[in-house]
Amino acid sequence: MRYIALLRGINVGGNTMISMAELRLVFEGLGLGNVVTYINSGNLAFDVPSIETAESSDAESRLAGQIEIAIESRFGRAVPVIVRRQDIIPDIIAGNPFAGQYDSHKEMHVLFLKEPLTSGQISQIEELKSSEERFAASGGHVFVHLPMGVADSFLAKGQVERKLGVTFTARNWRTVEKLAVL
Repeated sequence: MRYIALLRGINVGGNTMISMAELRLVFEGLGLGNVVTYINSGNLAFDVPSIETAESSDAESRLAGQIEIAIESRFGRAVPVIVRRQDIIPDIIAGNPFAGQYDSHKEMHVLFLKEPLTSGQISQIEELKSSEERFAASGGHVFVHLPMGVADSFLAKGQVERKLGVTFTARNWRTVEKLAVL
C-alpha cells in the first residue's frame, strides 16, 4: 500500500531545517520502501509492505506516530506528521468544491487534519476567515480558497491551531495534485 506523509512546518522560513535526503533515510530505516520526496517542505510518498489493520485511519495514525518518533529521535525536534493513503488523493482532487473558481494554484489549498473537525470547530473557522476567504470541510481535510493569498489569511495568522486546537498541515493545489502521482 502506498502512503503520503506530510510534515508540518519543516524547511519553511528557515525554521526546522531538515534535509529531505536525511528524511528519506529515516523512512527507509523504518522499513518503508520506494521513498520519494517532493520539494523541500516535507512531502514524502512511501510503500508499506503490509498493514495489519483493515481500518485506514488506524494505519495512518500508527504510521504517523512511528514517523514522528523516528524524526524526533534522529533530529531532536518534534514534527507533526499527517499520513494519508495515496489512493484517496485523487478523490480529494475530484471533490474540490471550488474547482474552476480560482485563477492560480496559489489561491487553492487543502488543510490535512490529524482529526476531522467538529461542527463547533467548523463554525469557529467561519468566524476567523475574512469575507473573501472560502472553506469547505470534508472529513480529514478542509478545502480553502484564499483569493488574496496565504500571507494575510486566517491561516497565516496561526488562528486555526491556536483557537481550534487542531493539528494540520496545508498544501497548495499544485502540491496536492503532485501527491497523487508520487
